[in-house]
Amino acid sequence: MGGNLEIDKEIAHTAARQWGNVTRKQLLAIGLDDAGINHRVKIGRLYRAHRAVYAVGKPPVTPHEHAMAAVLACGDGAVLSHGSALALWGIWRRWERPLNVTVRTDRRPRGVSVHRNKLDARDVTRHYGIPVTTLARALLDMAPGMRAKSINRAINNGRLEHGLQLNDVIDVVRGHPHHRGAAKLRQVLGIATKRPTRSDFERSFPGFCRRYGLPAPEMNVSFGKHELDALFRAEGVIVELDSWTFHSGRIPFEGDRDKDADTLAAGLVTVRITDERYEKAPEREAVRLHRVLAWRRRRAA
Repeated sequence: MGGNLEIDKEIAHTAARQWGNVTRKQLLAIGLDDAGINHRVKIGRLYRAHRAVYAVGKPPVTPHEHAMAAVLACGDGAVLSHGSALALWGIWRRWERPLNVTVRTDRRPRGVSVHRNKLDARDVTRHYGIPVTTLARALLDMAPGMRAKSINRAINNGRLEHGLQLNDVIDVVRGHPHHRGAAKLRQVLGIATKRPTRSDFERSFPGFCRRYGLPAPEMNVSFGKHELDALFRAEGVIVELDSWTFHSGRIPFEGDRDKDADTLAAGLVTVRITDERYEKAPEREAVRLHRVLAWRRRRAA
């Protein structure tokens, strides 16, 4: 009798760390055999949540209980992922079924949407005690099916409520450049590819401005014989997005200086951002551009 009591205490202790769930493997390690497990199922002390996963005392009810049970059912190294991860992080308000779990093995329990992938250690964490992909990784996984506006809102909510850093998202994009979600996140974040083309710059710069709280620029503005890459008209600030591919050589060199002289004579100032600085240090570029714009506003006041 005393032995059973101690076993039940240990079961309860284990379940308390796992949102009320235990695995068959854990129950065997505690001291139960299959007969003991079946008996506790019969009398209502254990409820089968998944194959080889049991809820203790009552069936799973809350999303967190179901989420932990799904992760346990998928084996060692499994983590909540994709839309289910966004729900756990509080970015999505609805828990959609089936729950999404990323696994290392080929285990596919019923009622769980399984994604087989060997995740980097930096892409995995725990939230509310549940193994889950990081918020940045979840956004990468879900980006292909999300609109840019929704991604932008999700990133902002993550920053406000969960301490998400922009560099977290940038790092996950750079760490998985060929992932289907990388291109969408690059566009929303306003970060360039390793060697951006002129069109890459032009497409990404408005997103860069949104991401870092800068005013919306006018793009490809005609100015006499010149075309300005980006213009903050109210402040009189031009941004030229320079890459070695398009600005190396004598002719581009002279043309750039001719443009700068003409615009300066008209009272405009030019900030030139190179592709390398834009790709490697976007926050630094944004901070500097904020300062230039603030300086111009003070002068105009």
